Amino acid sequence: MRNRSTQRTLGSMLMAFESFVVIFATLVAFGLKVADPAAVWAVGLTISFALIVTPAILGKQGSYLFGTFLQVAVVALGIWVPLMYVVGGIFVCLWAWAMIAGTTIDKARAALDRSASENQI
Repeated sequence: MRNRSTQRTLGSMLMAFESFVVIFATLVAFGLKVADPAAVWAVGLTISFALIVTPAILGKQGSYLFGTFLQVAVVALGIWVPLMYVVGGIFVCLWAWAMIAGTTIDKARAALDRSASENQI
């Protein structure tokens, strides 16, 4: 059985949940009529779609940097819905935690696997 990266798993779960939050923020922005409805839907759905499909590429070169860019884009939604500065900030913190904790767990798992394979020989 292949071990899947914990960093990738945590990042994927976070982005999937965050895409729903962005959809709801888009609905709020639309309901409050903060900008042209077409612009609100275009930006909201684009960010939400990017958040939901990015887990498919996580683990490839530059994918975690793109995920960080998406976190900044979510915070930038605070221009239309000020509460998104707070909610986006929370997601930035969760993203940082997922990246740090995931990397730490992956390194520990690799060290454990190495020591287990050395003990078998």
